[in-house]
Amino acid sequence: MEAPAAKRVLRVASISGSIRKASWHSGLIRAAAEVCEDCIPGLRVDHLDVADLPMLNTDLETNGGTGFPPAVEAFRAKVRHADCFLFASPEYNYSITSPLKNALDWASRGVNCWADKPAAIVSAGGNFGGGRSSYHLRQVGVFLDIHFINKPELFVFAFFEPAKFFDSDGNLIDADTRERLKQVLLSLEAFTRRLQNNKD
Repeated sequence: MEAPAAKRVLRVASISGSIRKASWHSGLIRAAAEVCEDCIPGLRVDHLDVADLPMLNTDLETNGGTGFPPAVEAFRAKVRHADCFLFASPEYNYSITSPLKNALDWASRGVNCWADKPAAIVSAGGNFGGGRSSYHLRQVGVFLDIHFINKPELFVFAFFEPAKFFDSDGNLIDADTRERLKQVLLSLEAFTRRLQNNKD
């Protein structure tokens, strides 16, 4: 009997909505990359840094809206080539952060690079663990045609005991949260493969 073909490794483009040096959300992305390297061979997490993207300004577009500044072109290419996305964003004023919104907007200009791809969201914060930003991101994703996994959700209630969850560099140190993050990633992998199989 012929052995089953090995599954292709899926590329997860991960974006942190916080660009500060010791961001918990960048720490969640680093932890996701470690989890995949350790025990989810079907996923590879690549962090897409959005700090150098200019603020959205259509005056910067060229060729009738199909050309973009170099940093934007490079970012859009990485989004296009991803199989799925992992968003990690804090909650600002009941919403997503401006760096994340800026990234979402740039990659939607002209040809929408986000369209018809799966995604997952993780967040850390106060009483709701950043949940309102997650739900607002889902709303934005409706127009962008992003397909979010519904379960499991990961909201880290870190404001009141930050040292329980993250070290001073923003690295995730809580084993239970790391296991919950693993379950999110496994769900994202399964959902991505199911959607891709439906397209074949």
